[in-house]
Amino acid sequence: MTRTQTARPRSRIDDWINAVDNALRTLSGAHTAARPTPTPKENPQPLSADESKLSASLMRVNHVGEICAQALYNAQLVATRHPALRESFRQAAREETDHLAWTQQRLRELNARPSLLNPLWYAGAFGIGLVAGRIGDATSLGFVVETEAQVEQHLASHLDRLPESDTASRAIVEQMKFDEAQHGAQARQAGAAQLPAPVRWAMRAAAKVMTSTAHHL
Repeated sequence: MTRTQTARPRSRIDDWINAVDNALRTLSGAHTAARPTPTPKENPQPLSADESKLSASLMRVNHVGEICAQALYNAQLVATRHPALRESFRQAAREETDHLAWTQQRLRELNARPSLLNPLWYAGAFGIGLVAGRIGDATSLGFVVETEAQVEQHLASHLDRLPESDTASRAIVEQMKFDEAQHGAQARQAGAAQLPAPVRWAMRAAAKVMTSTAHHL
């Protein structure tokens, strides 16, 4: 057996070790942001009890989305053997780590907790990412494009719903929306395949269940 042949199993083992480490860090809240938290253009104003509750629910949903993003990108890192794609997924995951830390910090500021079902959301997203990656890189990238398109729409709806006075949450969501659009564009440029309509519909239905549940749990 050659050195090249013996190196491949070690690389795969390292990938899985890193994936497990990421899962534990993500679910324990150990991640920290590389970029500073987005600063609002206007100073935040005191929120009423109802406004604070609404902001907390929406930011909990956004935090769940970032839990899923970590799972998706790290599953795709395990699945692909393409060096350029691995680096692309790794960079996107780093930016999503910022989102994860920002939304977690904002939840603390609002005296709110993350979703109780985060381990379930992570496991489901990781499984989807792994299956997509095993099918092929084009399909895997197609999942990124569709996921980011749905997230971008979802964040736009949150900007419509967040209280105008909650400029702190709004600044975070606006930066997240910009980053998600960039990730989708990069995946398209990398050769993403368009997913069949039934798959896109199923993804939207699953996302609806997740966001509706995370709003409360």
